[in-house]
Amino acid sequence: MTLLSIKGLETFYGASQALFGVDLDVEEGEVVALMGRNGMGKTTTINSIFGLVRARSGAISFASKQVTSLRPHKIARLGLGLVPEGRRCFSNLTVLENLLAAARGNEWTVQKVGELFPRLNERRDQFANTLSGGEQQMLAIGRALMTNPSLLVLDEATEGLAPVIRQDIWAAIRKLKAAGQSILVVDKTLAELLPVADRCFVLEKGTTVFAGTPEQLTPALQDRYLGV
Repeated sequence: MTLLSIKGLETFYGASQALFGVDLDVEEGEVVALMGRNGMGKTTTINSIFGLVRARSGAISFASKQVTSLRPHKIARLGLGLVPEGRRCFSNLTVLENLLAAARGNEWTVQKVGELFPRLNERRDQFANTLSGGEQQMLAIGRALMTNPSLLVLDEATEGLAPVIRQDIWAAIRKLKAAGQSILVVDKTLAELLPVADRCFVLEKGTTVFAGTPEQLTPALQDRYLGV
């Protein structure tokens, strides 16, 4: 079943066009990587999915429902969970309060998030702004999971994190995949991203230029579209 479908997406910031025709889809139960160099439209695509910036043309559907014209809170309630770039935890709330603030549904609980990220159990009474960057990322993922999303979207899943924390995040993503969680993930660490992805989409200058499996994204294509 196709969970998320984007066709011909064009998005503007004022008079400046950022997306020129993005095509992307996520099937139920798969992990999809959204890739591209900096400034190529990855975050704008995610913001368009969530209605944080309004698409000018094209179609976005989630669970067979057109969402292009919906407000962000209504889109989220359909079953989309976002871990935004920069984490954006509620700094004046504790770890526990951050998780409870997002709670919706029964599958994901504070206890289950703590099993996925044991560090959060140790920090549950600390304010979010006292956590390390890696712990805040774990909290942001846990908070998104507490909404019990059909599709989890991670924008820059491990950017700026220490290697040992990155490994913890990727281990959690692998566990979520094994449990059947649908995931759309943006990340630049190809060595860790490609093995967990079922399919990849690459953006260049706001357009989808590659769609296929990690095996089809050859070193030559990686160098062409993702190399520095």
